[in-house]
Amino acid sequence: MTNPKTQGPPAATQLPVELPDDVAQGTYTNLMFITYSPSEFILDFARMLPGTRKGKVYSRVVMTPQHAKALFELLQRNVATYEEKHGAIRRPGQEDDPSRIGFTPAPSSAGGEAGAAES
Repeated sequence: MTNPKTQGPPAATQLPVELPDDVAQGTYTNLMFITYSPSEFILDFARMLPGTRKGKVYSRVVMTPQHAKALFELLQRNVATYEEKHGAIRRPGQEDDPSRIGFTPAPSSAGGEAGAAES
């Protein structure tokens, strides 16, 4: 038998947390805005679909800077674990030039560099 005082925190699946049916379905998001103040981080999860004029925020999460840093570290660890198991996650445009992040060069006769959003 192990000593409860020396055990680590329980796994997430063991925490007594209720997951209501409407929340369990999840919400698709493809756009996120982050703002912050000295006392809080605000994460707005939004969705913008092709052919629409504007996006819409579907969920807002407000947390302390300490929890935001913990979330950051937890995401880093989970993305690393995911990539070890399934391979590197690639974003559009990242394969050739990571600075472009979703943009491709537009044809130009002037020799300058321009970018147009991918569709």
